[in-house]
Amino acid sequence: MNHLEAIPLWLAVPVALLLVLGSTLTMLGTIGLVQLRSFYDRLHAPTLGTSWGTAGIILASMLLFSLTQGRPIVHELVIGGFVMITTPVTLLMLGRAALHRDRAEGTKGVPGAEPPPDPQTDAPEA
Repeated sequence: MNHLEAIPLWLAVPVALLLVLGSTLTMLGTIGLVQLRSFYDRLHAPTLGTSWGTAGIILASMLLFSLTQGRPIVHELVIGGFVMITTPVTLLMLGRAALHRDRAEGTKGVPGAEPPPDPQTDAPEA
């Protein structure tokens, strides 16, 4: 008999739901990364998948192993904390670097690439 067969139903259901939720969010982030065309659009999809998808999987793992080992398992919170902190910060820095590069190259359609019009010099004469 496998030790996982002895898991009560009241624990198996939330663990399964958290695993499905975390896996779904991770899959959606991956699909968004592949499907979206612009680099700036692609920045948002992996953040959702990595941070909240990982959180669901880590919570499921914490619940399951806390019961099977008979003690609270909290060291996985460190992993989750690092993922939740570093992923958005990393993607923010990637976005800023890309924006700086596009502004320096004068790419059209990038905010701040050309100076905004001056309302006093561009105003129609009365």
